[in-house]
Amino acid sequence: MNRRDFLRRCVHATVGGVGLYSALGSMRLVSAATAHTNGGIFPDYKALVCVFLYGGNDSFNTIVPRDASHYATYAASRGSLAVPQGQLLALNPLADGLPGDGAQYGLHPSMSQLAGLFNTGRAAVMANVGPLLYPITKPQYQAQTVPVPPQLFSHDDQANFWQTARADNPNANGWGGRVADMLYSGNPNQNLSMLTSLSGEALFQRGETVNQYIMSSYGVEPIGYLDSWGNDDGVTAFNALMQSGTQAHVFERAYANKVTGAIANYEVIGSALNQVGNLTTAFPDTDLGRQLRMVARLIKARNVFDMRRQIFFVAQGGYDTHGDQTAQHPALLEELSGALKAFYDATVELNVANNVTAFTASDFGRTLSINGDGTDHGWGGHQFVVGGAVRGQRFYGRMPSLAQNNNPDDAGYGQLIPTMAVDQYSATLARWFGLSETGITDIFPNVGRFSTSNLGFFNP
Repeated sequence: MNRRDFLRRCVHATVGGVGLYSALGSMRLVSAATAHTNGGIFPDYKALVCVFLYGGNDSFNTIVPRDASHYATYAASRGSLAVPQGQLLALNPLADGLPGDGAQYGLHPSMSQLAGLFNTGRAAVMANVGPLLYPITKPQYQAQTVPVPPQLFSHDDQANFWQTARADNPNANGWGGRVADMLYSGNPNQNLSMLTSLSGEALFQRGETVNQYIMSSYGVEPIGYLDSWGNDDGVTAFNALMQSGTQAHVFERAYANKVTGAIANYEVIGSALNQVGNLTTAFPDTDLGRQLRMVARLIKARNVFDMRRQIFFVAQGGYDTHGDQTAQHPALLEELSGALKAFYDATVELNVANNVTAFTASDFGRTLSINGDGTDHGWGGHQFVVGGAVRGQRFYGRMPSLAQNNNPDDAGYGQLIPTMAVDQYSATLARWFGLSETGITDIFPNVGRFSTSNLGFFNP
């Protein structure tokens, strides 16, 4: 953290989720937020849920061609890692949502629940998405005539570019955080943050004005010192130190405000969760299942919180499958599929299925080529969008060639060049969430370099 970041975060420490005033320019964002919500409160409720797959999901073994000719091409490239053709779960897209390459596709056999969501119109496939600076072809990549994001194939860098949608700016805030900065004024309750992470501090949730709230899949995490048995004197001293107006130094005041704000937040959130109770929907007892169950419970408490817009971040690790992939990958996909299906079912239970959209993201796709019993770091990969508002049972974008040789989409070593930019994918999600066209340009300044900023995967 540099000096500017340190000062900004201290100045932003307030009782609630929003720091309104900053010596570093946050008043511009306050004005922008007011403009993008027309100075009013959102009349409806919407939530975005980012499901981040850390390590780089092998999407080419997640979505696999199942017709004879295309499967043969895939199997030649995948060798011993190829998913058996007869085990694939058929995806049956509508006529206006075919993959465009003439192939028929199926999901990995571990993903029966997600296959069901797709085939009933509740999920869609985003084909070959990745960080880009400009549209680029294989000849342009090889001739180095079109710029590409820096540090391609690096976990940290590419995960960051996915979460910021700013492959041109390594210091950018997360695009979820930037959207919150624009739209938070549309929430009736601005003492609670629009941003909640169930997987630690997330770059996706980092904003300039709105601070993310971090909690665990089991609930709020209170300050244990305040509940210690026999610590009455210590608690009294602590509360005295935190008392408003008793701190002489600006950093002491900032610290006290931050701590008292955290206490106020977890007391409110904990009380609301107790008030609304549990869900009827059963979630798998997995890490991702528990995270999404807590997100569903927080959505259930939306009226208690008096929130109209919320952005959540959950994550699943383990996708860096350089070795032993046939043993590791199926279990990961089964966990993902089961958790997404349970979460969708919970939104139906809460009567908000059309108001909540979950979407996947990952560091990168894996290589089409294999290294023996695993895959290596790639570039483009497929993603899923799930929700009642999604124009599901469709493929969006262009599915890449899976040819082992003379592949027009292969940057080299089986690393497939994305044909859909993270900017386009993210801008479409943000527009559904309520961002205006001016806001799209502000948040995603490079999206105009691509064919469209609206991929059309939401119902009108």
